[in-house]
Amino acid sequence: MKIIAVNTPQGMAEAGYELVQQTVEENKHPVLGMATGSSPLGIYALMRKNKLDVRHAITVNLDEYVNLSSEDKNSYHYFMNKQLFHHLSFAQTFIPNGMAQSLEEECKRYDNVIENHPIDLQILGIGENGHIGFNEPGTSFASGTHIVKLTDSTRQANRRFFEKEEDVPTHAITMGIASIMKAKQIALLASGLKKAEAIKTLLEGPVTEECPATVLRNHPNVVIIADRQALSLCSEESFHEHQQVFSISDLLSNSRVD
Repeated sequence: MKIIAVNTPQGMAEAGYELVQQTVEENKHPVLGMATGSSPLGIYALMRKNKLDVRHAITVNLDEYVNLSSEDKNSYHYFMNKQLFHHLSFAQTFIPNGMAQSLEEECKRYDNVIENHPIDLQILGIGENGHIGFNEPGTSFASGTHIVKLTDSTRQANRRFFEKEEDVPTHAITMGIASIMKAKQIALLASGLKKAEAIKTLLEGPVTEECPATVLRNHPNVVIIADRQALSLCSEESFHEHQQVFSISDLLSNSRVD
């Protein structure tokens, strides 16, 4: 596990973008695992600004709310269209269908999508309670795509996007932890003091389903891109135990040596 400490949102965006760019340019048929929320916005902005050539790339999104149509401005379909899909021409894009008549069948379908399109780079955020995707505390590390009831803390964190509290969905369909762990590389983004406890637990706590993000310690190729506030509770030992690189160029250089 490698850590890139950044000072600004722009620094986080640039580090994440360079990983995306590398993945797109070095693979014949790259598959990008996409996330929503505020964490990857800077990366997507740079993809638009630089007109990254993604005509040969496929995207597979982490999750979607249940019972929000793709036209709903709060759905993740709408979010991805607004941020990327209406600006760049990908070869193919996949997002779970939270409006499916049979959500169980949709979970099976999406697991097949992931199986048929192995993810080269998975972008992740992290919840204040350590969730990744919508995999809440207590989710099995062996889980595939599944329906999850969102915790009160997660719904409160997402409340700002909705007009009324009762409008915040109670359930979501999410890529499972085992599905996420199949990605060849994972880039986890974290910023702000609200994420500091989750990052500390990820790096220093026990690997447990009570903090889903800790499973990433079992993955061979994880890069944490975090600002100083998100890293503020971590001990110096964490930076020694996990390799701290000081720039994306250091990371790529080290990767080539390995």
